[in-house]
Amino acid sequence: MFRPIRIDAVLIQAVIAGALSFAHLHDLAEAAGQTGWKAWAYPVSVDLLLVAVWRRLRAESSKLAWFWFLVALIASLGANIATAGLLDLDHVPAWLRILVAGWPALAFLGGTLLAHGPTDPAPASDREPAPRPVPVVDRPEQPETAPALPQAPVLAQAPSSAVPPKTPAPAVPPALVDHARKVATEHRTRTGTDIDTATLRARLGVPEDLAGAIVAQLA
Repeated sequence: MFRPIRIDAVLIQAVIAGALSFAHLHDLAEAAGQTGWKAWAYPVSVDLLLVAVWRRLRAESSKLAWFWFLVALIASLGANIATAGLLDLDHVPAWLRILVAGWPALAFLGGTLLAHGPTDPAPASDREPAPRPVPVVDRPEQPETAPALPQAPVLAQAPSSAVPPKTPAPAVPPALVDHARKVATEHRTRTGTDIDTATLRARLGVPEDLAGAIVAQLA
């Protein structure tokens, strides 16, 4: 079953405007001394430059694209105004003949720059962050113990339930704590659970006692 043909008024208006602009460019080129097929090539060149600018503006809004858009717009709009009776097409001034004769080189330059010009780099948010180097932390040296002095005999033994003295936690550099916090946050985001001491130790490559001290500061 065939679909009915829908008439688009905007498309019809665009075709009419394009045809009139095409004819004005041809008439101006022919009046400037470009006869035969060359007069028909000028409006094609202007329209192709506009298409190249439109494709570049869809990809990015750069100063280069807007500059060549103004050049093509002035060429098309100038031809429309010049053929409206404001210019004697039988006696075209020399400066206009020079502009018409130099247009092919200008259009070629613009099309080449638009097609092969460099594009802007991707935003910093789109680039993957560079991995930060894991800082190498030296294990703190254990203080040397002084030789034991002779003590008096103990008369009574300490109860078995006595709590042994706690070993002081090793010092943790602030930079290592910040890096460990980022590792823990990434682990929580990926797995949904908090990072344990063994995993943190493997990720940072630090001793077990230092990993425990870092986990204590992250809690």
